[in-house]
Amino acid sequence: MIRKLLQAESVSRIVDALLPVLATLAALGVGGVMLLLLRVNPIEAYAALWDGAFGSSNAFAETLVKATPLLLVAIGICISFRGDVINIGGEGQMIVGAILATWVGLTLTEMPGWATITLSLLTGFVGGAIWGGIPGYLKAYFNVNEILSTVMMNAIAVQLMNFLLRGPMIDPSQAQLASKIPQTARLLEIFRLPRFVPTRLHLGALIAVVLAILVYILLWRTTLGYRIRAVGQNPRASRYAGIKVPRYVVVALLLSGAFAGLAGAIQVFGVNYRMITDGSASGFTGSAGFNGIVAALFGQLHPLWSIPASILFGALLVGANNMQRAVQVPSALVIGLNGLVVVFVVSSELWRRLRQRRRLVSEGADSETVGGRDDHPASRTEAAP
Repeated sequence: MIRKLLQAESVSRIVDALLPVLATLAALGVGGVMLLLLRVNPIEAYAALWDGAFGSSNAFAETLVKATPLLLVAIGICISFRGDVINIGGEGQMIVGAILATWVGLTLTEMPGWATITLSLLTGFVGGAIWGGIPGYLKAYFNVNEILSTVMMNAIAVQLMNFLLRGPMIDPSQAQLASKIPQTARLLEIFRLPRFVPTRLHLGALIAVVLAILVYILLWRTTLGYRIRAVGQNPRASRYAGIKVPRYVVVALLLSGAFAGLAGAIQVFGVNYRMITDGSASGFTGSAGFNGIVAALFGQLHPLWSIPASILFGALLVGANNMQRAVQVPSALVIGLNGLVVVFVVSSELWRRLRQRRRLVSEGADSETVGGRDDHPASRTEAAP
């Protein structure tokens, strides 16, 4: 009986681990049906998607560039979700971190390049932490719903960005033109993250991978990480054990916002070399603040598994653009395909949690049955005198 339970549990865990992959395949299958309706060969379209993401060293480098902000947001999401705090504010935290980092890069022009880059990235980290810590404080001490507060903080960050990039921080050359494109001046060349030439892949990708490893160590090898996870698992039991629950709620959102802020700073110093927008959050972030949540869920909220998950979603974003050019599908289909993957992956995460609850209930019932048989007098064998 026990052996059967263990075998069933191992199979169930394998299924849970494969759910995000199956969800992605299902989303691509639905996308294939949509392609057929448009009279496009799905095999040819997906071949173009693969070629655009992995077909050459330059294509793979572009995939890693797109995956870098996703990974940084994702490892922050791993921290907040493990603490049972839902951070939907990655977009705003990226923007605030980028604004502060850009200001440092444009102001401290007399310092050595490495010093300015380091200080700018740290400033972006702190800026995102502050922007994430505000909803965390409101959640911990005033019971304000963090989903609503982080979304509202996104809106505030967008308006702040639009004000600064059209006014105090606008590129002086644009200020003299009638168009006045909302963008800052370009960073000096010595203040840009090193690139792995001849591609656009920059040092930020390596920084993101190293930080993912460090966040894994933080969550599973330190007292701070243990307390964050304990609060996320059971706040009441954690409070009874002496853990100050409100403090770790704030810390979880603060750290989550910090990594999103760093993602914004790296996007400026590694890719754009200036801050520019079309007036919306995605004009700068490319929706990395939201896509990073999906990458974290795909990686089972584990920092290390978030690395391949982020690369996968980076490949989808880069490859979808190549698919659009190769088979001439509408841009709306590309957006819809990415949306399908998001919906299916998030749904698979909800289904996985439901399966876990059912498995726990089933295991509890089976253990009671087995225990009842062992304790029953008729099931006992008396020793020979």
